Amino acid sequence: MTTSPLETRSVLDLPALDAHLRGVIDGGVVGPLTATLIGGGRSNPTYRLTDGARSWVLRRPPYGHVLPSAHDMVREFTVIEALGGTAVPVPHVVHLCEDVEVLGATFYLMELVDGIAVGTPEQAEALTSAERRRLGFDFADTLAALHAVDSEAVGLAEFGRADGYLERQLRRWQRQWEASRTVHRPEVDELLGRLRNSLPDSRFPGIVHGDVKLDNVLVDPADRGRIVSLLDWEMATLGDTLADLGILLGFWDVPGETPNPITRGLAALEGFPSRDEMVERYAATRGIDLPDVDWYVVFADFKMAVIMAGIAARHANGETVGDGFDGVADMTSTLLARALDQASRSSVAALRHH
Repeated sequence: MTTSPLETRSVLDLPALDAHLRGVIDGGVVGPLTATLIGGGRSNPTYRLTDGARSWVLRRPPYGHVLPSAHDMVREFTVIEALGGTAVPVPHVVHLCEDVEVLGATFYLMELVDGIAVGTPEQAEALTSAERRRLGFDFADTLAALHAVDSEAVGLAEFGRADGYLERQLRRWQRQWEASRTVHRPEVDELLGRLRNSLPDSRFPGIVHGDVKLDNVLVDPADRGRIVSLLDWEMATLGDTLADLGILLGFWDVPGETPNPITRGLAALEGFPSRDEMVERYAATRGIDLPDVDWYVVFADFKMAVIMAGIAARHANGETVGDGFDGVADMTSTLLARALDQASRSSVAALRHH
């Protein structure tokens, strides 16, 4: 099997890493380091690192061009560290390295959590129907627990600015689209017009994860209906917490509907709660009355379409690591069509028409 120049470049410089970690990790590094790329690496390349005695997870930004402010390792490390003493299940962080001379980019290490991935239909099919149902509700509870965290109390008061969050998000993702797009798509202009005209008032500020899907959780091997870790915090900030609910619902497939091309019908498997049940559980756990959340769901699909366009652009330029990129460009079209369809069926009049 031949190795592309990028794949060669993506192999971690283990001698440099070993020399750096020996001075900063409690207990030091025992034996020679080995590293294995985890998953497809469509976003941040993630490695399992071991010295033969202990194992860690190493996260670094993508190789090649990345969008401005995306893939910020310092943000991810900061929020995981801050949430360590809360009800939100996160890994224990070990070390942040901002010296780009070590690996060519900022990176961090965290503990390797003993958990099972359930982010694909194939993985979730290994669970029983009852386990899937408990997992769905635990996911809603986990999100509600995150949104109940007092950002100031955990040292994240300066982590972002909740005021004007939705307006800034719209502008940001419009810029991201313009930076990533390879063809003109009139449906993007249509969607942006509708989203601007129907911008909701933000009533529930707090810590926002930014990428809420089952692909970013691990479940307990001994209790597969219970989440032991919520991962991938690179988009976390302070903002409108209902944006996270919109993302969860955008990824929450239901029987009989066109599935999200990323999740491929995952939550439509037997046992998982319905979208309505997820919304009801989340609202009950948080103790809030929810407004209409259509805007947040439409925006979630639009945002994911932009992210897929960015990944497709990097892949076309040979700047991605690992597998799993076939059809990514087609996902952009599917997500934009879903967003327009959802907007056109919304009870929010300004979302239905530009």
